[in-house]
Amino acid sequence: MQVIVVIIAYLLGSIPFGYLIVRRKIGADIRQTGSGGTGATNVSRRAGKAAGVLTLLLDAAKGCAAVMIARVISGDESVIAAAAIAALVGHIFPVWLRFRGGKGVATGVGIFLMLAPVALLCAGVIFIAIVVTTRYVSLGSITAAVLIPLFIWLHSGLQPAFTASIVAAALIVFAHRGNIKRLASRTESQI
Repeated sequence: MQVIVVIIAYLLGSIPFGYLIVRRKIGADIRQTGSGGTGATNVSRRAGKAAGVLTLLLDAAKGCAAVMIARVISGDESVIAAAAIAALVGHIFPVWLRFRGGKGVATGVGIFLMLAPVALLCAGVIFIAIVVTTRYVSLGSITAAVLIPLFIWLHSGLQPAFTASIVAAALIVFAHRGNIKRLASRTESQI
């Protein structure tokens, strides 16, 4: 049953909402433009703000749903943390799109809204501050992802959610590797 929960979480996370929204709205493959990701920022640049907001909400919702399903079916904190990571892996490496998806930020928001809302709130404040001052969404996202483990540790100590946050941060930073190169060369797009 624990394995089934993790598989369900992966499949849920792998639903490519951004890809489907852009395909439906303008008939294009979102992965062929901008950052190449299927996430909200790239979708909003290609298909408009409404499409970006819808993508953000749906990607966050699938992160929430994966954790909720694991909580209902298993209740074991380790299984819940594993399901959270599976959903994030599904978003970044979706089986439906040949393992080329988004950066995992919105899905991560949904996951940590359920696992560690206080840590998410603290990271969200920093995200907003960075985006407002630099206009780089990617820099805010990377920084927030890296700080969530610290906030979880400070608020709750070592627990499965802390371990999940470290893995999630590593995945999100890895997914942003192209953005990091562009930030370093000062060619990253601003909002």
